[in-house]
Amino acid sequence: MLFGPKALVCLHRRTLLAGLTGGVVLAACSENAVTGRNQFMLVGDEQLQGLGAQAWADLQAQTPVSEDSAAQARLEEIGARVALASGQSGLNWEFKVFDSPDVNAFVLPGGKVGFFKGLMDLASSDDELAAVMGHEVGHVQARHAAERMSQQMAVQLGVQVAAIALSEEYGANANAIAAALGMGALYGVVLPYSRRHEFEADSLGVGLMANAAYRPAAAVSFWERMSGQGGSSVPALLSTHPSNDERLTRLREAVAGLS
Repeated sequence: MLFGPKALVCLHRRTLLAGLTGGVVLAACSENAVTGRNQFMLVGDEQLQGLGAQAWADLQAQTPVSEDSAAQARLEEIGARVALASGQSGLNWEFKVFDSPDVNAFVLPGGKVGFFKGLMDLASSDDELAAVMGHEVGHVQARHAAERMSQQMAVQLGVQVAAIALSEEYGANANAIAAALGMGALYGVVLPYSRRHEFEADSLGVGLMANAAYRPAAAVSFWERMSGQGGSSVPALLSTHPSNDERLTRLREAVAGLS
């Protein structure tokens, strides 16, 4: 059916906004060859690398880098091997041990990987450190940073669109209703995708450490040790990270799949 000028004027604003946002969604989907699934992308990895470099510099200014040269050399060797196995040769990889007792590690866009001294001390072997390194490099392979930011941008856009559309019928209550819809998107889309990211990074990481000649089973032993350290009381449903039990189950499956 073709609409004339009068019919176009009569179209409800919500219909127009829905069409506009729907077009954005369709245009932003692309397939990731590593994960084998379509990803919603509004930003590219290149756009994030500048942000990653700035965050990396800020972190080094705020948190001292460890003076343990042996630990630093150990991390750099493991990182170089795992990064090479990932095929992400176009990145300027950097690996730093930060002088903090926190048992944690992270990766920033552009291949900036940080391990805290607490994690270095907890790991019982290079294989266990490689399990964590594989997980972090897996995030880069899977383009999780760009996907996560794109999702957050879409949620913000959706809330704004909803507020405009709902204002016709709900007036002053439109913003509150739109905010509730935003929370629904957070718990229904963003957080589950974040948990998916963790599972994907675990699975990719096991393969990467194996390709870098480390023992994949060390990923299970490391997370068993991590589980013994205790964890957050936040329910898995409301967390960006899966529960330890669920993570261990999937890690064991991933390791068994390599046999």
